[in-house]
Amino acid sequence: MATYIFRLYCQRTDATKNMARYYALSMQPTLFGEIAVVRRWGRIGSRGGEKTEVFATEREAAMHFLDLARRKRQKGYRPVGNCGNPGLLNASSPSRQ
Repeated sequence: MATYIFRLYCQRTDATKNMARYYALSMQPTLFGEIAVVRRWGRIGSRGGEKTEVFATEREAAMHFLDLARRKRQKGYRPVGNCGNPGLLNASSPSRQ
């Protein structure tokens, strides 16, 4: 079972190039005790593509997840909101005190 929940939703937009793309990553446990890294991508508003890769350990899956996130950030994708992660505040929301 997964110890940590990893989710990431990024967008890359450029109005001058008519570009509006999204890229979503998540780590999910499988029914057989493995960990899957699920990727979804496409044009914002479309269904796009999906790919699932299964890893024997959570560590291997997390390393792959972080590598994919790093590569997308280098290409100009930026996270949107808190990406569905519990306990994280949206950057635009007021801080709690």
